[in-house]
Amino acid sequence: MSTGVSVDDEVASSFQKFKLQQEPYKLRYFVYEIKDKKTIIISKQGERSKTYDDLVEELPENDCRYALIDIEFETDDGRPTSKLVFISWNPDTASVRPKMLYSGSKEALKSALVGVGIHINATDHSELDFETAILPVVKKFA
Repeated sequence: MSTGVSVDDEVASSFQKFKLQQEPYKLRYFVYEIKDKKTIIISKQGERSKTYDDLVEELPENDCRYALIDIEFETDDGRPTSKLVFISWNPDTASVRPKMLYSGSKEALKSALVGVGIHINATDHSELDFETAILPVVKKFA
């Protein structure tokens, strides 16, 4: 379902620099939102010192967002690694219109974030729990 929402050019260019960890994009995460029901923009970014929990705190309780985070972890055999994870935050408590807009516009953003292989859809905070919901999925791709 296409919603006619476009992705701001800054999203793709920032993502390329983020993947390479080029200055000033040595960051941990981005939070994206749909501005004026027309354009997906970067609304927040987290410095490299931020954590996954900091990202979760950035997500509004009753509104939708997208997020991209670089998650660092150890594989089962002890090797340090990292993976880029795309999160679609579409909480059950959000109004119907934003939920439909964000659900229908997700593919446009995903196509701008080429190379992100892990996609999480979350509708409540239990689906964002790092140890029980996120880390097991991420480790499958290690």
